[in-house]
Amino acid sequence: MTKRNDVLLILTVLLSVFIGACSTVPITGRSQLSLVPNEQILPMSFQNYDEFLAKNKKSSDKRATARVKKVGQRIQYAVERYFQKQKLSHLLDGYQWEFNLVANSQVNAWCMPGGKVVVFSGILPITRDENGLAVVMGHEIAHAVANHGSERMSQGLLVQMGGIGLSAALSQYPAATQNLWMTAYGGASQVGLMLPYSRLHESEADRLGLIFMSMAGYDPHHAVGFWQRMAAKKGGKASVEFLSTHPSDQTRIENIKELIPEAMRYYRSG
Repeated sequence: MTKRNDVLLILTVLLSVFIGACSTVPITGRSQLSLVPNEQILPMSFQNYDEFLAKNKKSSDKRATARVKKVGQRIQYAVERYFQKQKLSHLLDGYQWEFNLVANSQVNAWCMPGGKVVVFSGILPITRDENGLAVVMGHEIAHAVANHGSERMSQGLLVQMGGIGLSAALSQYPAATQNLWMTAYGGASQVGLMLPYSRLHESEADRLGLIFMSMAGYDPHHAVGFWQRMAAKKGGKASVEFLSTHPSDQTRIENIKELIPEAMRYYRSG
């Protein structure tokens, strides 16, 4: 009887933590667990990002680098403008946007919390132009804006440490908390790869990514061609890390097509 009461007490505490630490993903309206505030996670993100850039060579291709920065900034400004109109600018507090092209043959890109984006040069033959880049960067920025990594880390804090805050976890369980960071963000400073997101997060990033590129004036219809090229690349058994656990097959392409009409409602041409 005592054990049962203990279990009920633990479940009650965890439930109260869960209920009191929920936030809402912009636009989609999905509720998510949020135990990691930006003021705590962003400094860790910026440090990891700087460490990665210190260990990995930036591309010397000035034209391609300028294109990456241009697309990233267009999406950044569009997202900021939309959030300001919706009185949601506080969700981007502390962001320090940065867009870099790294000389690496891997077909990959990722975005750390706070708007820290890396595009690998190996993905450029598939993106081809600004429109293709907007598909990739919109998707990755969507992961950051929707706090998918922080959500994953929050779930780890809840399951492994009973829902304590990040600062307490860092002081009491530094090694375990570092492991949570590696699970949530993949340790970009070490290997340059973000670990795969769940299918829920991928689908949400697909949806938001199309909307974000549309806000920036990029026609979301271009996403179909990009995913077809990605499917062909993966079909050739090349090294493709970008969304490697979620194949760019016909099912995903059809899902993208279904999302385009919603994204077009946000489209800003010219």
